[in-house]
Amino acid sequence: MTFPSDLEIARAASLLPLTTVAESAGIPTKYLEPYGDGAAKVKLGAIEDMAEQPRAKYVVVSAITPTPLGEGKTTTVVGLGQGFSHIGKRATIAIRQPSMGPTFGIKGGAAGGGYSQVVPMELLNLHLTGDMHAVTAAHNMCSAMLDAHLFHGNELGLDPHSVTWRRVLDINERALRNIVVGLGGRLDGIPRETGFDITAASEVMAALALCTSLADLRARMGRIVVGYDRTGTPITAEDLQVAGAMTVILKEAIKPNLMQTLEGTPALVHCGPFGNIATGNSSIIADQIGIRTGDYLLTEAGFGADMGAERFFNIKCRISGMAPDAAVLVATVRGLKAHSGNHRIVAGKPLPEALLVENPDEVHQGGDNLRKQLENMTVHGVSPVVAINVFPGDHSADIAAIHEIAAEYGARAAATTHFADGGAGASDLAAAVAEACDETSDFKVLYPDEMSLRDKIRTVADKIYGADGVDFSPQADKQIDTFETNGFGDLPICIAKTHLSISSDPTLKGAPTGWRLPVREVRASIGAGFIYPICGDMRTLPGLGKMPAASGIDIDENGEIVGLS
Repeated sequence: MTFPSDLEIARAASLLPLTTVAESAGIPTKYLEPYGDGAAKVKLGAIEDMAEQPRAKYVVVSAITPTPLGEGKTTTVVGLGQGFSHIGKRATIAIRQPSMGPTFGIKGGAAGGGYSQVVPMELLNLHLTGDMHAVTAAHNMCSAMLDAHLFHGNELGLDPHSVTWRRVLDINERALRNIVVGLGGRLDGIPRETGFDITAASEVMAALALCTSLADLRARMGRIVVGYDRTGTPITAEDLQVAGAMTVILKEAIKPNLMQTLEGTPALVHCGPFGNIATGNSSIIADQIGIRTGDYLLTEAGFGADMGAERFFNIKCRISGMAPDAAVLVATVRGLKAHSGNHRIVAGKPLPEALLVENPDEVHQGGDNLRKQLENMTVHGVSPVVAINVFPGDHSADIAAIHEIAAEYGARAAATTHFADGGAGASDLAAAVAEACDETSDFKVLYPDEMSLRDKIRTVADKIYGADGVDFSPQADKQIDTFETNGFGDLPICIAKTHLSISSDPTLKGAPTGWRLPVREVRASIGAGFIYPICGDMRTLPGLGKMPAASGIDIDENGEIVGLS
């Protein structure tokens, strides 16, 4: 029997009315703004109105370092959310909105998979309620005002060679990474080099995800630094008199989107900041609502625990003031075998036969990555639970090896089959997470605000990545000095590095040692509220492959979307 596609499963689902979903979560329906039958905006007034409702246990879901095989983190979030209902508990999930760049590129959609999906699938992956486009427009409004300011005399004295603000769009397009604007006649602007990033990499997106109210968002838009004058003084969006217009464009986008899983679990979908150079987490505002909606709020952090979870702990929780009660770490047998370094795995090609044979020793070898990520959870004082995402053909001895690794760190572990079995397949995992949440949490951030930027970078490199030290380029040293001189030294740091390794080298698997973190430059997202050192060659606008997903997506004779995955 052929297993149905994600799209076929999603289309066969019987959806609950969103008013029913909201009522089950204790969200007053007067705060819903329906967008068709599949989604509804939640007005921010719900935060205050729900403030007296009991607080849910707060759980972050992360994973081992990603491999080309995919560990199924979003699918696990959805399955676990559904699994709580099978043990008599109520849960809400909070996830990021997918970017259409990866959806039409190589990654595909991000609605979950199998019988653990957020639905409607097409709506989630394509436009949703227009939040991505609002972020794109707000960001590019700032870009347009900046170039207009240069054209009309540059009263602020902005140094064209020190402009840091680019443009964004929500597609993959390598040809736009580096461009020249202002070509043509005298009335077509001031020629200068600039470029495009993907919308998920926009500072506007990061600020939207980290703001706590509309007033806070307005303040963050004003603090955005677009460049510097010739004395090194920062020029902001407030200086350009564009911060108000940017906030107006985002007035609807600040409201989280309410959807549901295949089993009717409430799903708050909001924001999609890049996981490489931003926080990789959904919004604080969605969590402010979700934390009052049941027994558990599950929020997903992008990429491995050294990336999204570290930023969840040290940036998102620092700003929101919300402390997690437990953490889930998704691992797979195949992923840990990949981290042994014994196999050459290429996305889209058949798996090596040797990867699929029973080999618990190899699981233990690649398990160094799981061990380090467990350390990364516990160093923040949070109880971890290992979610063993079981694939067909996994061997019991290999699964047992993951249990053994978890036991080394005193962590709970549970196998889960939510992809094939929905919430019922995640009931054991839900029970393990519930037990972890009942323990006393001792959550703490990794470094204090007043620590210097260099020492913050060294702390993350040492304690989270396992580096032997940090090497700052002369350019990075100069930039750090400028930021601290301008009063930005108390901000948290968000290290931009490869997501394919705990180290800065994507070819190093497992838990590498004996290496140093190279910081080649340092940038500032003052509106979002963090400094981001760049380690290695980071692409902020992906390109399309030879055969992207877009080539197989179409409309059939009945007007239905086909090929979306």
